[in-house]
Amino acid sequence: MTATENLIDLKALLVEREEFEGAMVSKLREGLAQGPNQIRALKDIRETLHKRLAASSGPQLKKLHLKLGVAYYYLGQTQLALDHLKQSEGPLAAFFQGRTHALRGEHDDALKAFEKAEKTGYAAQQVQLQRAGVLRLQGETTQAKAILVKLKDMAAHNAEYHYQDGGIAEAEGDSVRAAGSYERAVQLDPMHAAALFRLGFLNDLAGNDDSSIDYYERCLKHPPVGKGVLQNLGVLYEDREQYDKASECYRRLAKADPADEQARMFVRDVDAAKNMYYDADTEQVSIQIRQVMETPITDFELSVRSRNCLKRMNLRTLGDLTRVTEAQLLASKNFGDTSLEEIRAVMVAKGLRVGQSLDQGQQYEMRYRPQTNLSPEEQALLGKPVSELNLSVRARKCMNRLNITTLGDLCQRTSDELMEAKNFGVTSLREVQEKLTALGLKLRGD
Repeated sequence: MTATENLIDLKALLVEREEFEGAMVSKLREGLAQGPNQIRALKDIRETLHKRLAASSGPQLKKLHLKLGVAYYYLGQTQLALDHLKQSEGPLAAFFQGRTHALRGEHDDALKAFEKAEKTGYAAQQVQLQRAGVLRLQGETTQAKAILVKLKDMAAHNAEYHYQDGGIAEAEGDSVRAAGSYERAVQLDPMHAAALFRLGFLNDLAGNDDSSIDYYERCLKHPPVGKGVLQNLGVLYEDREQYDKASECYRRLAKADPADEQARMFVRDVDAAKNMYYDADTEQVSIQIRQVMETPITDFELSVRSRNCLKRMNLRTLGDLTRVTEAQLLASKNFGDTSLEEIRAVMVAKGLRVGQSLDQGQQYEMRYRPQTNLSPEEQALLGKPVSELNLSVRARKCMNRLNITTLGDLCQRTSDELMEAKNFGVTSLREVQEKLTALGLKLRGD
């Protein structure tokens, strides 16, 4: 048999058969996973269904609206999916309404639709698993866990159960157990796109870029493809300087939602990067210099007196020491010639010297300016991990590269310093500024 002969006939599934039932959904998913030609076939089928819709009446209309609603769902056009599903009836229509609302983040509407699906006869256990997912996203982890406890007998064979169990583990901060549950879900259902995405995300957080890209690319084969997949995969491609692939991800985002200004900015950023002159030797030197400058002073064996003085001055890295003068160090309480000799030795060993940046013409402004007269609440806020901002992958990678771990670290950076980081553009800068503003904070110099 040829590859074409092995393709599932989507037209026979959606056009030639009058009815469309829940058992056919798996066949449709399997067919769409067979490649881009099947997606194009579904788009053609959609047009055929629209023509029939215009010429139909009575009960036939509701069946056609159901087929169109499901088709639009898998094509990622959620508003059109809802428009048609609401004009249909029955448990399958209600179930897909719930899934579409959940995809759009409309959690209350999703719960109402799932309740209707269960009352009209959709498989109760499957509906309950979807409800557990929505409740978890609403922060109702206890209720979600209670549902899974009741459905524990499904654990041996149901991919969705393991996916929801992984979601709860992740919400509780247990990423190891979460990954195990997601992997089990994919074992049971290799087409479970949501589990594949979470595995991609967890590997992304852990810095396992190869595995992360693999999981995200597998998501692309199983529509509907979420915005998170395209955003995160695009960033990973950018990091590898695979700008054509990154551009394709961002263009798909912009096409799916023409009102998404962020997606359009990503397209512009990556197109600019493609045309930018790149000197590999210069970039490597620049990276090496940044790494040395960002080396924490605590990495070196210093006397207690020197360490305490530097801590009081809030000098944390070798780069900070290039932005102060020896006179400023000596002016610090208990910092004498012996301490200065210690610091000089450390700097020379790394090819640096105290005040080097000042001598090179950089205006002095201590990066980690001491925070004085802060209330306990303000100190606690600045001490929070930067991860609490829930930044996008692109912005988060910048934080890692610059060794920014707390909100206080971040607030001591300028916009220009952040913009110097690889692949950190205007979109990411705005995101960081907006997140800080919401907490009453801002970058240095803003």
